[in-house]
This record gives sequence, structure tokens and C-alpha cells, in this order.
Amino acid sequence: MKTFIILALLTASAAGGGWWYYQKQQEEQEIRYVTSIVERDTITKHVTATGILNPVINVQVGSQISGNIKELFADFNSDVKAGQVVAQLDPAVYQAVVAQQEGEVANASASLELAKQTAKRKQELFERAASSQADLDSAIAELARAEAQLKIRTANLLKAKVDLDRCTIYSPIDGTVITRDVDVGQTVAASMSAPVLFTIANDLTKMQINAAVAEMDVGTVKESQKVDFTVDAFPFDTFKGQVTQVRNAATTVSNVVTYDVIITVDNSELKLKPGMTADVKIIVAESTDALRVPNAALRYRPPAPPSESKDEKPGEARGPRGPRGGSEAPKQAVPERTVYLLQNNLPVAQSVKIGIEDGIGTEVIEGLTEGAEVITGHTGGPTRSLADQPNPFSGGGMRRRM
Repeated sequence: MKTFIILALLTASAAGGGWWYYQKQQEEQEIRYVTSIVERDTITKHVTATGILNPVINVQVGSQISGNIKELFADFNSDVKAGQVVAQLDPAVYQAVVAQQEGEVANASASLELAKQTAKRKQELFERAASSQADLDSAIAELARAEAQLKIRTANLLKAKVDLDRCTIYSPIDGTVITRDVDVGQTVAASMSAPVLFTIANDLTKMQINAAVAEMDVGTVKESQKVDFTVDAFPFDTFKGQVTQVRNAATTVSNVVTYDVIITVDNSELKLKPGMTADVKIIVAESTDALRVPNAALRYRPPAPPSESKDEKPGEARGPRGPRGGSEAPKQAVPERTVYLLQNNLPVAQSVKIGIEDGIGTEVIEGLTEGAEVITGHTGGPTRSLADQPNPFSGGGMRRRM
């Protein structure tokens, strides 16, 4: 009895496996094509880049002298006018220097007056033969030396007064304070370069993006091209801009060459802030009312028929072929590709000339009409496609894949 049951189970299992295998084979042989309709649409080609938002005019206000910050008259986000006092350095040391130089000038003036009187007396004595020529020459030289000393002391006094005036820091432009880098009581040292106290933006309603465009894309970027960009602070808002300059200076980082592209931005609503990172799309080409075909249709290749899958011979592969030996391919003004149309549930190759693409679809210039049904994929059927077949011009049949 047990033997009979085991045999029955084995028979049922074998029948089930055979039925499953038969159904699987039937499913593989039945091909279902995925298609898309060719429609008219606007196709826009972009060059993407990343950049930083900056004010068009950005001025760093510094100090030309060293000293302690005594007072600050501006802070972050303060609106300032040109000529307005924004900071005051402690002037005590420079006031003392001015007083000292004023004394030096007074001393030099007295010395000059004495030298004049001495030279006058020596001249009178020389005319009465009561003094020698050497004494007269010495008096005249002392007079010239006193005049030079007065000029030197006067210049030193002028420099001391200029340094004293520089204790008061003024805003050079109308604008808004973006950064304040010092506090009251802090010491600033002006040695090799002027220390920066404030950074002032002239007009935050007009900003620019310094975008780094890759070397392979910069050839298509031109002045006056429109730009769309987004910032992380407003992920659902798209802002507009325009290319105003493509700089010739290259920047190389880790063997990657980029070029600075300046994009002007209208910030009338003051939503954008300096330093924000912008994801930029530069519109380098646009075609309106164009025939759009999905990029998947350009990549698609139909499966090879079963007869060819088993016994392929060189020269019998189907699908689009290039020119045979001896003939030259005609030069095309635009790129030419192959798509497959679905006709009577069979793929039919169609050569098309294409234009710009936006990463999802491609413009068709010639070869298709609106409403055509192009194949973008399939399910079922053999797994090998025409693209997997050996090259008929390679001099051999099927090659083993490693």
C-alpha cells in the first residue's frame, strides 16, 4: 500500500512539474510589448551646476591702523549710508602723537627763524669785511637745513593727524551689514594687511550666483541664457536668473576642471540670502511644440526570434546595420538613431533623426509622426535581444561570454 502511495505522489509531482514547465515555456514565448505614444511637447536642455549666492557689490570695511575698538555704531543687518560712522578706535595714543608732532613743528619753526637771523647778520658782517666767506656759507647752510627740518616736521604732523582721523571708521557705501568681525575692546593689528571689521552688501535686492560649470559643459553656456535654480531653504520654489559672464579662468580641484559662470538674480522679495547654495539649471537649448520620444525607446532592442537564438550564422543578424565594406556612411547633419514601432503586434524598425534631449525624452526631427506607438520594453519571450547577437563582421560565430 505504501509503495502505491509513493508511486502516486511521484507521478503527481512529475505531472505538476511538467505542467509548470509547459506553462513557463508558454509564458516565455508570449511577448508583451510596452509602448508609448509620440506626443508634442516643449523639450528643454539644461546644464546643471552648483554655486553660491553673493551680493553683486560686497565691500569689506577694515582699519588701516592698529588699536583698540572703543565703540561700534553698526551691527549685523544694520542699514548704513556712505560716510556714516560705523566704528571708533581709541584715539588716545594718536592724539598724543599729534601733540608731539605739533611741538616738533614749533621747535623747527623757531630754529628756522634763528637760522634766518644768523644768516642775515653774517651777510652784513661779510659786506663790512668783518666776517669770512666760510662763516657766511655756514650760516646759509644752517638756514637751508632749518627749512628742511621744518618741512619734515610738518609732514610728520600731517601723517599723525591722518592716523588720528583713521581712528574713526566710515562706511564707504550705502548698504546692509552682513558680518561684524570685531567687538568692543578688541585689539586690531594692521601690519601686512588691514583687519576686516565689517562686510557690507551694497544692494541685497540684486544678487549673483558664482556657479562652477564643468569643462565638458561650458562650451554650450553663453551670455544672456536663462537660468532656473533652487535653494535648500525653499525647496519648492524655483527662482530665475540670467547668465551675464562666462569667465576664462579655470579652477582645477582633484583633476576636475571647472569654469566660473556669473548669473545675475533679482531678489526683490529678499528671500535669498548671501551664502546660500544654489542648484542651477542653465537653459542652453529649448524646442517648443516638438515631437517627444522617450529615451527608453531609443535604447530598446527587440528579442531575437527563436530560430536565430539557436542557430545563428554570421551575417544573418537582424536589425539595423551599418554600411558594408567599401561604402562610406553618409554624413548626417543631425544624429540618427533607430526606434521600433508596434505594428500588428510586431516590432518594426524605424530610423529617426533626433535633436535635443532633457534626460527623459528626446526631440524627433524626422522619421516619426505625432501619435505613433513606439516600443519602450517588453515582458516574456526569450531573454536575448538583437543587441546581444554577435557582430556579423567580426569573422566568427557566437562567442562565449566571460
